[in-house]
Amino acid sequence: MMKLRNALYLAAATTAVSAVTLATIQPADAQRQSMRWNTSDVGSYGYAVASSMVDLLDQALGDEYTVTVHPYPSTTAAKIATMDGDGEISYTADVGMRQLYDRSGPFEGYEPTTGELVHTFYAYPMETFLVVSSDRADEFDSWSDFAGEPVFYTPAGFMNWLNMGRIFNALELDQNHVEIDSATTADALEAGSIVGAAAYTTAGASLPTYWREAELRADVTAVNPTDEEIERMRAAGLSVVEINPSTAFSQDLGVDTVYAVPIFFGYNVRADMDEEIVYDMLTVFHDNIDALVEGDPGFRPLAEDFVGTQAAGVAGNPDIPVHPGLARFLQEHDAWDDSWTIADDQS
Repeated sequence: MMKLRNALYLAAATTAVSAVTLATIQPADAQRQSMRWNTSDVGSYGYAVASSMVDLLDQALGDEYTVTVHPYPSTTAAKIATMDGDGEISYTADVGMRQLYDRSGPFEGYEPTTGELVHTFYAYPMETFLVVSSDRADEFDSWSDFAGEPVFYTPAGFMNWLNMGRIFNALELDQNHVEIDSATTADALEAGSIVGAAAYTTAGASLPTYWREAELRADVTAVNPTDEEIERMRAAGLSVVEINPSTAFSQDLGVDTVYAVPIFFGYNVRADMDEEIVYDMLTVFHDNIDALVEGDPGFRPLAEDFVGTQAAGVAGNPDIPVHPGLARFLQEHDAWDDSWTIADDQS
């Protein structure tokens, strides 16, 4: 675990050292508290939409907090940094929170030096699926055809990478992940160094920055799972949803409907963050949801049912503690389940 942590921090050095300030920062003031917002790398959706949320917080919190965004090579790295005290808010997802509390995958043997992340704020779904270069589309009729083949399943440690891992486990397939710079996805597909890649949309509407660039430079075709594969995934507890590819992509993906497996993304904090600031953050986002949708359509499901989205995020992993600020918010909106646990301050 120590090797993993050191590797993650070493990889993060070039990005995290030069943290990107997305809020308007005023001169240093001893009264201002730091709110470091850890995200995945600059090509990811989680990083791209952080500006909208940070702008709202900056306006609402006034001189109380200095909000900065810190990109890391992966969501896993961002989470570990936050739990080790190098940040206050971390990008995460249901699949990553499950691994953390099960101490599986990259969290095997890991113990936070400051405290574990708890349920705090859930923002949008992402839908993961598979594509190939269009000139090889006739070679793939199912997700089983990707077994053992060199594929870029999004950057290692990303939540969509973890999602593809649980998908392949459910289908009992061998996964041959090839790690590349996400910015070179189009080049790798065209050169044949990978036969395919995992892609993902947010709320079926938005693409991450690197996929927006890739689809403008390479012709790709979506490969759907078979009916039998869909049944097997659902039997394993995974959801399978339909998305319209023309909503997010500018090119024709060769299918009218893309079948994808969704994950639920959020921004969680440790239990030691003040209850009032978490409650205020949720209230700011709730009261200004139209501004978030205007900034990115991926927030539309949140706008349709903000409170229900928070409750669903907790219900997906009901054994994980809920931050007191979120618990208070849900209680005030009559969405609290008494079987859930309110997190204790771990500091």
